[in-house]
Amino acid sequence: MSPAVSLRLYDYELDENGYKVRLALGALGLGCETVAVDMVPGAEQTRAPLIDLNPLGTLPILVDGGTVLREAEAILAYLARRYDPAGTWLPQEPAAFGETLMWLAFATRELHAASLARRAALFDHLGDGLDLENRARAAFRVMEDHIVLRGFSGAGWFAGTGPTIADLALFPAFALSRDFGIDHEAYPGLRRWSRRVRGLPGFRTMPGIPDYH
Repeated sequence: MSPAVSLRLYDYELDENGYKVRLALGALGLGCETVAVDMVPGAEQTRAPLIDLNPLGTLPILVDGGTVLREAEAILAYLARRYDPAGTWLPQEPAAFGETLMWLAFATRELHAASLARRAALFDHLGDGLDLENRARAAFRVMEDHIVLRGFSGAGWFAGTGPTIADLALFPAFALSRDFGIDHEAYPGLRRWSRRVRGLPGFRTMPGIPDYH
């Protein structure tokens, strides 16, 4: 049975950062009130009352009682620490904990190019599409090499011995990258990993997520 919670998520359905949070909610079996925000084209998150919750004017925003959080990776860490006392999704063991945080940072930094490339392709956002695509490919190559190397030792996830919030943070950028022309056949290791993510209990999909048969 799901824990009794009073979570509220301000979200835009096609936003990959909100999708990260939805993945975590599903993995943790948490109920949540979702408030749909007109991010494109309305930019509703930049006006009151949402700008009062998040002065940066970005999504997603999570409200849990008196706690208000922005930034998807921070929200993932909060949900794991708050609602997963066993430490499955945010490991307690120091090496696995450090590896998880390392890949969370990667998701916010190196994978940001993939997010911008997708937004440029879908929503006509400004940006050098070719440069963003090349940077996204470089980030995916780092991920591909890592997950293939992990597979040689029998590990199927990015950090620790099982799935963590690192996998949830990394999955959307790759899974949605076909929206800006990335051929997933070039990344067999990430395709196998993506199938494992899709097989997680509580997995939630969104428009644009491949089946990876």
